[in-house]
Amino acid sequence: MLCAQSFNINIFEYAPVQVKQAVTGYGRATKSQVMQMVKMLLKLKFMPKPDDTADALALAVAHAHSSCSRLFEVNRSI
Repeated sequence: MLCAQSFNINIFEYAPVQVKQAVTGYGRATKSQVMQMVKMLLKLKFMPKPDDTADALALAVAHAHSSCSRLFEVNRSI
């Protein structure tokens, strides 16, 4: 985080319930449900492994759906 800040890169934080809501549509989804949706949304052939990888991808999906993301603005204009 220190490195990102030293290069003026924005840092975003999301609560687990926010990530689950963004990825599955349900804030109390199980880890398995989140991983399955990540696989489906990103059109992956295999479940992301290890679990930390799936978590990172879920965060990326949540951020892409966030109004803070520049991807959100691109998606809204389409």
